[in-house]
Amino acid sequence: MSSKDSIEYIHANLTEYLLVFEVVLEIISIKKDTFVALEQQSHYDCILASNSSSFISRELLGKVKDEIKTHVLITHFMMPPQPIGILPTQALIVELMTSGRTARNIFPFLSQEMVKCGLKPVTAKRESSGFIFNPTKHEVLMVIAEGVADAQTIDRVWMDIYQSPAGPCTMMGVGLDTVEHIETNYVQKRHLPRTTLEWLHKHYVIQGKLGNKCNKGGLYPVPAPGEKT
Repeated sequence: MSSKDSIEYIHANLTEYLLVFEVVLEIISIKKDTFVALEQQSHYDCILASNSSSFISRELLGKVKDEIKTHVLITHFMMPPQPIGILPTQALIVELMTSGRTARNIFPFLSQEMVKCGLKPVTAKRESSGFIFNPTKHEVLMVIAEGVADAQTIDRVWMDIYQSPAGPCTMMGVGLDTVEHIETNYVQKRHLPRTTLEWLHKHYVIQGKLGNKCNKGGLYPVPAPGEKT
């Protein structure tokens, strides 16, 4: 998908909305152009929220007017989400993070509204690539890449310790191509070795083993016929 393709999805009239989420691909050029379009199409005091998994929001706002930057922030929803009333309930956390210019009163307001929706918002104390939770996924990938443990073992340990219905490898099953985009940005920003990123690309992404979005498996192998996933 190109920047032009993304922007064509933005309809002419967003002026009635108080809050608009940006959820396009984890590619900075697409996100930048999308925010320009959102600025042009939305009400001047609309809150613009990015669901980026790795970019801090100030990186996305180079073309956005200064007065608009005060109501832009990160709202990173954990994956996979699960509706209230459907068991097991999981992934209700939403990470909120400033753009460095975000008006302070936006955070308590959004937090209150999200709680009403059954979500559990948390606010990062400062800007950080990867936010609060995603750095743990980098470490998980490194453990697998180094041959210390496989995805099933890591998830089993995680689920037992934290009494969670899903582990980090299951969460990353939503799309290893997206995980690669996130890892690329995280490694660059942190000046980390590219070993794990190159391993992910070679053994999974380039082979089309992207997780739940394909039939080739991902960090988990393709289940045998009739096997529960």
